[in-house]
Amino acid sequence: MATNLGAAYLANVTGKLEAIEAKQAEKFRQAGKMMADAYQQDRLLHVYGGGGHTVLMVFEMFFRAGGLANVNPILGHDISPMCQALKYLEVERLTGYGNCLIRYYDLAKDDLLIIFHNIGMNPTTIDAAEEAKARGAKIIAISSSDWQKKLPLDHKIRHPSKKHLFDLADLCIDDENPFGDADFFVEGFDVPIGPTSTMVDAYIAHRMVMEAVSEMKARGLEPPIFRSANLPGGDEFNARLLDRYKNRVKYL
Repeated sequence: MATNLGAAYLANVTGKLEAIEAKQAEKFRQAGKMMADAYQQDRLLHVYGGGGHTVLMVFEMFFRAGGLANVNPILGHDISPMCQALKYLEVERLTGYGNCLIRYYDLAKDDLLIIFHNIGMNPTTIDAAEEAKARGAKIIAISSSDWQKKLPLDHKIRHPSKKHLFDLADLCIDDENPFGDADFFVEGFDVPIGPTSTMVDAYIAHRMVMEAVSEMKARGLEPPIFRSANLPGGDEFNARLLDRYKNRVKYL
């Protein structure tokens, strides 16, 4: 039984990843160009997760081997799973918090903000996007069109504007997170389990970085990629990148 469950879940996950690659490949290339533009202009890549487990994508892109050194994580601890669960659930439904974070990190005209939220309609997501747009920043949004189409307009988690993240973005990447998040069933149990959005969004995060590096090289730029600090010489290699960014990225 366990083997059959594993094979079925693996098919569920790989099917979604293959669909994302087939449908979003051009969007990944566009994202890579926007990220390369930011680097060429000596701008940081601001990355934000609008609440819950999407905050994990900020960590997925920040300060890791094979990742870009100019990533600036916009972290709201009160809306992450590191905070008490019931508290973060309540905070991410409050208006004003997302605006506060964007103001604190002082996003400016033509800055690039990457926002992950696999539902895309809670106040901390929409407020952050609206504040960034008002400041003239560009937005890459990773979210779900399925949730966009199916969540009732009067649902309590929605931002008062009723907007979806895709309504505010310059580039929309659909992670196809299914309405209800989980969609895997065990026989005899009718509550879905095995959500896949974290795996899919992590894939999207790294695909964007791959395209950014490819675009940087095509422009004759040297991509600012960290090596593993655990390799011999890793700290020494990373030191020059840290010297460049440690006074600009608040979490370095």
